[in-house]
Amino acid sequence: MKTPLLFAAALLLALLAPAAATAATANASLAAVTAADDERCAATQAGDRARLVASYSDDLHYAHSSGKIDTKASQLEGVLNGTNLYEKFDYKDRTFVPAGPGVVLMKGRVLVHMKNKTTGQKLVNDLNYLAVWREENGKWRFLAWQSCKNLPPAPSTPK
Repeated sequence: MKTPLLFAAALLLALLAPAAATAATANASLAAVTAADDERCAATQAGDRARLVASYSDDLHYAHSSGKIDTKASQLEGVLNGTNLYEKFDYKDRTFVPAGPGVVLMKGRVLVHMKNKTTGQKLVNDLNYLAVWREENGKWRFLAWQSCKNLPPAPSTPK
């Protein structure tokens, strides 16, 4: 009686161990991607070329909510020499979803706070987004971004 029970327990542990290891690897990847995105945001706010170059994939495809498409080079140019300073990324929702080996999707909603370099005028973009992170040579790199602006709340109608 004890032998079949011990065998069943050992079999169950053998079946669950790979799942636990996979979950631990996924959690470590998600923590690393979260840190990589935090670094990308900090580098953007700081206007730090070297940190942005390290964060962006060479294959970056950045689709703005305006419809403008940037590559790594043109996105760097826009962040570093464009008309606006990035002041804050206020994530209202930021969810990471493993999509396959070495690929993680990031989706949610963010308020991007900017200031015009010339006029000082403040701007807040309320965006829904989908981003893709890819592991390249052991480092998580920002591969793609697609966003759309949220509509402002509809005005209340008097009753």
